[in-house]
Amino acid sequence: MKICTWTVVLVASGCLMAGAAQAQQPAVPAPNPLDAVPEKMPFSTPYGAPISLEKAQAAIQAAVAEANKRGWPLNIAVVDSGGSLVTFARMDGAQLASIAVAQHKARAAAKFRRPTKVFEEAMQKGFNYLETIDGIIASRGGIPLVEDGKLIGAIGCSGGTGSQDEVVCTAGAATINK
Repeated sequence: MKICTWTVVLVASGCLMAGAAQAQQPAVPAPNPLDAVPEKMPFSTPYGAPISLEKAQAAIQAAVAEANKRGWPLNIAVVDSGGSLVTFARMDGAQLASIAVAQHKARAAAKFRRPTKVFEEAMQKGFNYLETIDGIIASRGGIPLVEDGKLIGAIGCSGGTGSQDEVVCTAGAATINK
């Protein structure tokens, strides 16, 4: 009887130790997508001369027209290729907190040479390192303005949902991005 009891105890202990050893085996980590090395530099549109006031105002007017058509009171900013404000419109009834956000979206789109939607999508995929980079805004509604293959500025919209902001910015950007 004692031999059977000890056998059961030893077998059970062995199973527990084997299970613990298996649990301690490190899982093979998934490859880190940040380790991929692209052949070409992404988002490498060269910076051009700053957008003119006339073109910036045309982009604002197109964006305001789109926002009015849809009944969305927004804040709309256009910055030059260096990220400095060129012109701004705050539609009647637009959210006050979104004034700075519209300008931030435009600056981020110009400085990083990409739509701010790229940052939003990356954050949703877990690329949280973006939080450590100054000037990032992970919200759609900032679009670079490219003329003759060169970035001349960017437009940023805020006050609605991200998708509303993006629709209005796209209308404004269409005056330049052909």
